[in-house]
Amino acid sequence: MKLDLKLELKNVFLILVGIFLAGMGIKGFLLSSNFIDGGVTGISMLISGVSGFSLPILVAVLNLPFVVVGYYQLGLRFGIKSGLGILGLSLCIAFVNFPDVTPDKLLTAIFGGLFIGAGIGLAIRGGAVLDGTEIAALLVSRRVYILNVGDVILLLNVLIFGAAAIFLGIGPALYSILTYAAATKAIDFLLHGFEEYTAVTIVSQHYEEIREVIIQKLRRGVTVFKGGGGLGAHGEKAEDREILYCVATRLEIGIIKAAVKKVDNAAFITTHTLNDVDGGLLKRNLLH
Repeated sequence: MKLDLKLELKNVFLILVGIFLAGMGIKGFLLSSNFIDGGVTGISMLISGVSGFSLPILVAVLNLPFVVVGYYQLGLRFGIKSGLGILGLSLCIAFVNFPDVTPDKLLTAIFGGLFIGAGIGLAIRGGAVLDGTEIAALLVSRRVYILNVGDVILLLNVLIFGAAAIFLGIGPALYSILTYAAATKAIDFLLHGFEEYTAVTIVSQHYEEIREVIIQKLRRGVTVFKGGGGLGAHGEKAEDREILYCVATRLEIGIIKAAVKKVDNAAFITTHTLNDVDGGLLKRNLLH
């Protein structure tokens, strides 16, 4: 119970910081230049900019249906956190006075997006959302099977920025697209990590020696899979063999490849990028 309380306090802290960062991005950068973000927040900002209606109220009201959907689709805890997070963002926009940081439009678009993205990313880390777009995309993708979540978000934002071009002008719409791109990149960094990890798969008859080199000399963890052979070069069934799998940082890929080739120059090596890694020998080594 103590561990759960500690975790929940950490989540609350992340959500609160996320609220203030997103509020800073909106009030400290975007509003004074008449730029918008994507998603439900962008729709709220567009309607507010055109009609003069209160932005905090729009943020809360337009996101409310998606919070309800999130409750039914993802659970009570997610629904409560997201509802309180969005309410907190609305209150932050309404009552917290942020300075107008810069009149430069390019800096406004980039840093406004980075602040908003950082805020949304931290809130997601804390188990909540500050914008209902992804919940809406999830719901639509489950009803329309030819679209995935990414497709729905893309189509929604095309419509939003198209409307911005009509009502706000081409210039603000283009800057708003830049804002959205910066926000998306910030979210990716916070959700998937700043470190770039790569998975390395090695197929070799000398797997045992290679495994020892990676573990003992390079001090990296290795998992051994049993691989079923396909067809050989002349159509015969290839023999089954062990497959080595390890994860390393991008700076270590060349070292691992060189070590493997030193043992078996004919070893088959493939690599692919990972979004994030948690725990295991890799993390422990990086901490020492």
